[in-house]
Amino acid sequence: MKVATVSVAGERRVGQIGKDGTSIAPFDLPLAEAQDGILALIRRNGAGMPPTLSPIPLSQVVIEAPIPLPRRNIFCVGKNYHEHAHEFARSGFDTSVANGAVPSNPIMFSKVPEAVIACGRAVVIDPNVSRAVDYEAELAVIVGKAGRGIEAKNALDHVWGYTIINDVTARDLQVRYSQWLIGKSQDTFCPMGPFAVTRDDIDIGDTPISCSVNGELRQSSNTRLLIFDIPKIIETLSAGITLQPGDVIATGTPAGVGVGFDPPKYLKGGDVVRIEIGGIGVLENEIVERSP
Repeated sequence: MKVATVSVAGERRVGQIGKDGTSIAPFDLPLAEAQDGILALIRRNGAGMPPTLSPIPLSQVVIEAPIPLPRRNIFCVGKNYHEHAHEFARSGFDTSVANGAVPSNPIMFSKVPEAVIACGRAVVIDPNVSRAVDYEAELAVIVGKAGRGIEAKNALDHVWGYTIINDVTARDLQVRYSQWLIGKSQDTFCPMGPFAVTRDDIDIGDTPISCSVNGELRQSSNTRLLIFDIPKIIETLSAGITLQPGDVIATGTPAGVGVGFDPPKYLKGGDVVRIEIGGIGVLENEIVERSP
């Protein structure tokens, strides 16, 4: 099932996307519950989906992020595709390279919830803060069931579904502070959506992922090339951390990020980043430079 969080005449709703992809049927949910986006569905905890109301053309709604404001930081995995691990190690921006280009264990970091924006919203870059802003196309996992000490063999039982994230990154800040939170968490640096799909809707072991900037294909890969698969990521995170329903986990980006080019191809005002993941949809955002 493919779902979305939208604004209809100024009211937030959660609904099911029609098979033709041009309409949305809002779920019959109280407005207070719909404020949390698809968290309203996740909280039902196996009770089934609520009934839907009459479909509305997508052209008549404003699409929001599936979870407009996550309850906790977004968990993220670094260097999780072999080719990207090597390109990042060569870039001079990799503060973990002393431990080898390809990690032996998942590299975990996070982005603050307030960085989340919707498909179609502007990613705002501030030249006074960073002049090395990059894109990263990523499949994101949405947790559906709480758990701690989850074994990899049981990990997918804790997954509600998947969405798309652009893990926008200020490379210079990433290096300056020798860790990644500040460079990853600038305002608007986490586009998410436009849709989320339930876990049975796509084959996460063989899902294409691509990213283009201004129509130029930069990233083209497949989730089967992940170094650490989703069960391993969940096992790693839940070893001592209780995962909660609604937690979001970005699983890493493939090769082709801007910093991997010579010279680097950083984002600038007017650029349009388009990320597509098979079975989910297309996440597209324009880059806007903040005025002095």
